[in-house]
Amino acid sequence: MTETILVVNAGSSSIKFQLFDVGAYDRLKRRLRGQIEGVGTRPRLLANVNGDTPVEETWPKAEVSNVPAALDKVITFLRKQIGGRMPTAVGHRVVHGGPDYSAPVVVTDAVVNRLERFVPLAPLHQPNNLAPIRVILERQPRMLQVACFDTAFHRGHPEVADRYAIPEPLYEEGVCRYGFHGLSYEYISRRLGEIAPQTAKGRVVVAHLGSGASMCALFDGKSVESTMGFTALDGLPMGTRPGQLDAGIVLYLLSEKGMSAKAIERFLYNDCGLKGLSGISNDVRELLPSADPRAKLALEYFVYRIVLFTGMLTAAMGGIDAFVFTAGIGENAPAIREAVVRRLSWLGLKLASQANAKGEQLISRERSRVACYVIPTDEELMIASHTLQALRERASSQLKERRA
Repeated sequence: MTETILVVNAGSSSIKFQLFDVGAYDRLKRRLRGQIEGVGTRPRLLANVNGDTPVEETWPKAEVSNVPAALDKVITFLRKQIGGRMPTAVGHRVVHGGPDYSAPVVVTDAVVNRLERFVPLAPLHQPNNLAPIRVILERQPRMLQVACFDTAFHRGHPEVADRYAIPEPLYEEGVCRYGFHGLSYEYISRRLGEIAPQTAKGRVVVAHLGSGASMCALFDGKSVESTMGFTALDGLPMGTRPGQLDAGIVLYLLSEKGMSAKAIERFLYNDCGLKGLSGISNDVRELLPSADPRAKLALEYFVYRIVLFTGMLTAAMGGIDAFVFTAGIGENAPAIREAVVRRLSWLGLKLASQANAKGEQLISRERSRVACYVIPTDEELMIASHTLQALRERASSQLKERRA
């Protein structure tokens, strides 16, 4: 009987999911991927099974009004695909692990309670990430669930990189720089090790450019610095988030604009970034062809900040050997890649224009002092891999108990 691992990434109105088969020698093979979107409004399931014709199902609004109801639909769909069985284990993306978790962890009630403490640090993500975990704990308490954190990969930073210049008691409470998109960076680190082993041992800047965007400095495959900090608001401008912001602006919004803390939270998470700058859209695909000067400004600002942070990350490592683009924009927007690389020519980075236009893996010229790659990320495979490891560790532990 083939073991299967379900990977879940839950949002406020959607659940993205992928199912992996565990094959010989514990090789993971993606069987299907899909999502339920429009939860509570116009619920619809879209899935692709083994590359076949996409499957689509829709339901009345009242039938899928919340995340637990959506999860029920996902499980029902999956059981049809795997002979009526439940998945062997479930891996979840959880944005914030706080100071407590530096590696994936098997879920228990106590773990969920601890993770709830970090909701204020990731208000758009954490509650939704935890919702399906609670449902499965309640309905399938024996099911192995593994929480995989976006912050964990960065927890090995030197203290000087993660501190803020604030009093010690706040640091002891966990007010420090965490960094995010760790599952993506962990995958890129491993994949680069397969593509260019010697380069992967050196100094690499990775730009995870999507609706959420950040950058990371990798030295010998390990994170040493990141652009994101205490929350996922810091660093690069994003689709609707501002990125680096003077804290005095928040004080100004409180004192001069009379905005409440909740109103400021909504503003910073939903109304800024490319959307705020352009006044048009948070989507690079809409901004690139636009003739509106505000769209041009938003994209120029995005590129400018990527270049500035490249300098910071390069300084943190004392140099740079390679630059990697990944995630939605990084993988699919040659114009953004070109604009970034052109402004990084001072580092000795030379673009191979034709390779970039075609979206090839290596987009730097042969004589470029810094190699430049486009590597698609795969956070779901990373989660499945961590979940499989936990599954094997549990089986080994149970075997030892039986023999004792």
